[in-house]
Amino acid sequence: MKPMEPMKPMDGGDAWWPKDLGSPASSGSQNGMRYAFFPDKKRLLVETDGKVKTYDSGDHRISGVQQAGGGSATFSDANGTVDLKDLKAVD
Repeated sequence: MKPMEPMKPMDGGDAWWPKDLGSPASSGSQNGMRYAFFPDKKRLLVETDGKVKTYDSGDHRISGVQQAGGGSATFSDANGTVDLKDLKAVD
């Protein structure tokens, strides 16, 4: 019998955000929506239905999505919550 071989590391998958943003401080998904937060660039990217939108996160420190669905999302912030509709979309 051949000895067991070590497992290969799992592939984290391809990043769905632009490479120039680097690695997100937080990211996740819920209810068909995914997000990635880049505090150094003050950007929050949200992908819904295959379309990515970029938002100016300002001084928010986003750490997770609280609620998503029906076209709205609320994110956890160091000071409480922030609603996606309150952030300015950027090109």
